Amino acid sequence: MPTVEQLERVLAADPNDTFVLYALAQEHAKRGNADAALAFYDRCLAADRLYCYAYFHKAKVLEGLGRLGDARATLAAGVVAAREAGDMKALSEISGALDLL
Repeated sequence: MPTVEQLERVLAADPNDTFVLYALAQEHAKRGNADAALAFYDRCLAADRLYCYAYFHKAKVLEGLGRLGDARATLAAGVVAAREAGDMKALSEISGALDLL
């Protein structure tokens, strides 16, 4: 996996690259940088609101922060996005996470 610094250099060339925004969010989440992770998930979703797994993982970060209401709202938005995108796998996983929260 590329480093955060490498991903940021790639992002500089295309600030709306959803894959890179998502990858940066994931890296920051993995390192425990919740605020940065949430900011990159938000940027990813602003660039493509149907990037379904950004909702799932953003909700996991929010849950880890104890922000359960925000996590539920994020998952509910993810359910809508997954339905609209026709992504049944994401719909199943996001719905399941919402049911467990």
